[in-house]
Amino acid sequence: MTDSASRDPLHGKTLKAIVTELQAYYGWPELGRRIAINCFLSDPSINSSLKFLRRTPWARQKVEQLYLDSPLSKAAD
Repeated sequence: MTDSASRDPLHGKTLKAIVTELQAYYGWPELGRRIAINCFLSDPSINSSLKFLRRTPWARQKVEQLYLDSPLSKAAD
C-alpha cells in the first residue's frame, strides 16, 4: 500500500457502498435533510443517486464527508 492510499480514509470504499450504508443507517428522509439534493428527496433510489453523484463532484464530496463524519466510518476502523 502506498503512503497516499494508506492515508485516504475512503480507500477501498466504493461510492455504491458508501451510499448504501448511509441509506441503511439514516434512511432517505434523513439523508435528504442532511444533504438537500433531489436524488435523496424526490423518488430516491441507490441507482439514481449514484448516477447523479458520479456526475456532480460537489454533491459527491458532501456525501463522502457525511460518511466520514458518521459513526459508519468509525466502525470500519
